[in-house]
Amino acid sequence: MRTRVTEMLGIEFPLLAFTHCRDVAAAVSAAGGLGVLGAVAHSPEQLAVDLKWIREHAGGKPFGVDLLIPRKYAGSNEGGLGVADLRGMIPAEHRAWIDALLERYGVPAMPTDAVETTRDGRSMAIDPKTMAPLIDVAFDHGIALFASALGSPPEWLVDRARKESVPVAALAGRLDHAIAHRDAGVDLIIAQGTEAGGHTGEIATMVLIPQVVDAVAPVPVLAAGGIASGRQIAASLALGAEGVWCGSVWLTTHEAETVPAVKEKFLAASSSDTRRSRSLTGKPARMLRTVWTDAWEDKDAPAALPMPLQSMLVADAQRRIHRLAHQPGTGANQLVTYFVGQVVGQMNVAKPTRAVVTEMIEEFVDAMERLDGMIGAE
Repeated sequence: MRTRVTEMLGIEFPLLAFTHCRDVAAAVSAAGGLGVLGAVAHSPEQLAVDLKWIREHAGGKPFGVDLLIPRKYAGSNEGGLGVADLRGMIPAEHRAWIDALLERYGVPAMPTDAVETTRDGRSMAIDPKTMAPLIDVAFDHGIALFASALGSPPEWLVDRARKESVPVAALAGRLDHAIAHRDAGVDLIIAQGTEAGGHTGEIATMVLIPQVVDAVAPVPVLAAGGIASGRQIAASLALGAEGVWCGSVWLTTHEAETVPAVKEKFLAASSSDTRRSRSLTGKPARMLRTVWTDAWEDKDAPAALPMPLQSMLVADAQRRIHRLAHQPGTGANQLVTYFVGQVVGQMNVAKPTRAVVTEMIEEFVDAMERLDGMIGAE
């Protein structure tokens, strides 16, 4: 397959995989696509370890990094506040509501000897001061793509990427966002429909893609949102995209870091079992519907806090829930959730990542041959 995206990134297939799992990123790159590691919850040290590991296991193939770069967040007017200042902004009423929710579902406090991990949601890198070391590490490890989520990349980042000869991509859920990305000088725009998992807007992929393609030309566009098969890749290219960006489909692979209890829920879920909720990050993000998401929609629930305060608010609760989520029938098992798109309804069997890539490409070829056969048919 040849598109401007494959030429830009030096890959065989215009299939980009967003994932928080280094194993998945390496496997997709090794299979001919481009693994993109979501690094928002990494420390600089852990990111260096993971990127080195990906390089060693991707067979010399290219890979990328994704970071959240929102323009608006708590403390943005002050240039980014310290952790202590941010924690001081969390209302006591919100903490009390979380404690009451966990008590209602019988989720105990963490043991006093529990060890916090880097990825506990307390140190999301979303402001320039905390992102800078991660960006340094990413460029130091020879990435093939830098992706900016939740906002247009700042001018200094685009300029640095140009000097490093690294293409920059940005995600857009609306037409005005895509145009802002184009004006910021990005090399690739990821038009993401509301079907997608994680942070997403309200416009469907089928509607969004052609609008963005027409508006930002000649900047190439990747389609995202509800894509997990070769037929969906073919549809994306028919809409004018030059490749696809997939995230949810990797969450049920053998290599995925997905919590087993969550993976089981994904495999059993239908496409109607997701919700856009602010309950984990403070910004609308599609995730599996559970009693956690339902609780936050209750009329007595507090309003979600702005990013990153919401993540900091729920971090300890999420650790407590995940620690016991493997126990069927418990409150923790009922509460546990994670980001996933509507395509979860077709993710019914756990498979190796490479097998998923192979099946997607083979089905794409079959779909294209079927369409070619319609041309000139009597």
